[in-house]
Amino acid sequence: MGMTIGRKFLSAYDQGGGTLEELAESFVVSLGWAKKISAQRKHSGQAERVRHQPGRKPHAGVEAQKQVGAWVAAQPDLTLAELQAKLHREAGVVLSRGRVWYLVRKLGLRLKVAPRHRTRHGSPPQAARSVRRQDPHGPVGTPDIP
Repeated sequence: MGMTIGRKFLSAYDQGGGTLEELAESFVVSLGWAKKISAQRKHSGQAERVRHQPGRKPHAGVEAQKQVGAWVAAQPDLTLAELQAKLHREAGVVLSRGRVWYLVRKLGLRLKVAPRHRTRHGSPPQAARSVRRQDPHGPVGTPDIP
């Protein structure tokens, strides 16, 4: 397999074939590309340009995603908060609860959701409001005269 243009370009540059500007002209590439390929090699050691991959990058790596799948399979009643804590503690991945929920959905997993007790704006349940406190000294409004 032959050398890529990036490898050929960098090989010529390493052998003193000219400046980046001169080599860009002789290889018929832009000076910007020449600078990027040179900088990339210094940074990552790669001689080829890495393709840009647009879009949101996963916050949890493949291993962490597999781990979440295993945890949910073993214990489907885990809450998002418990998954978030396990990810942080055992996988070293820090995610918000929203990101954990996004990850669970992305992996096609389903969590059991505990039923919630409905209350109106934090008021006590209906049964507790209907119970009247009884005064140990008798009904309200009666005189204390013997």
